Amino acid sequence: MNYFLRIASYLFHPLLMPLLGALLYYRFTSKFIEPSIIQAKLFAIIIITILIPLITFFLLKNLQIVDNIYLKKVSERKYPLMIQTLLILLIIKMVYNAYESPEMYFFFTGVLFSTITAIILVLFKFKVSLHQMGIAGVTMFLIALSAHFQINILIGIGFLFFCNGWVASSRLHTNSHSIPELIAGFFIGIVPQIILLNFWL
Repeated sequence: MNYFLRIASYLFHPLLMPLLGALLYYRFTSKFIEPSIIQAKLFAIIIITILIPLITFFLLKNLQIVDNIYLKKVSERKYPLMIQTLLILLIIKMVYNAYESPEMYFFFTGVLFSTITAIILVLFKFKVSLHQMGIAGVTMFLIALSAHFQINILIGIGFLFFCNGWVASSRLHTNSHSIPELIAGFFIGIVPQIILLNFWL
């Protein structure tokens, strides 16, 4: 059980959630998109939201600004979250636009607002769960895709809700977060996605 709970922290790491959202979109979209374009977009997301943050993390660690990739201290979160904000802005500006890919554009806009909210909470010394924030945002995005394309993906949605509970249990089990921090992460992840539905659903 210990291993089962801990593995959720790796499978649903916040850095992987933008890629998961993109994979779900390309899996369920009813639009025809050239495979080469899909590959290019996914490659860009991997570089911008995973590889660059990892390289930046090692730089920050060498500068002794952060201790580990889980950013357990509130003070460690400020610079990584600021960098992540800039990278999400880069995706919104260079990879997707509201005309050609409104679903993905507003998904990443929601991720941007969630990240900015997390930064604001850092200033108030509150350590919101980034794991919970990420999986909650993706869950709401999949629900929106189901409604937008009028497809029945209840099994997938149900599985993601299970993953929300799995992640929450994992973070509690490892004493990484308190219940209020997990609840805050859930709503900070899900609310921006709900608000932005008005622009593309």
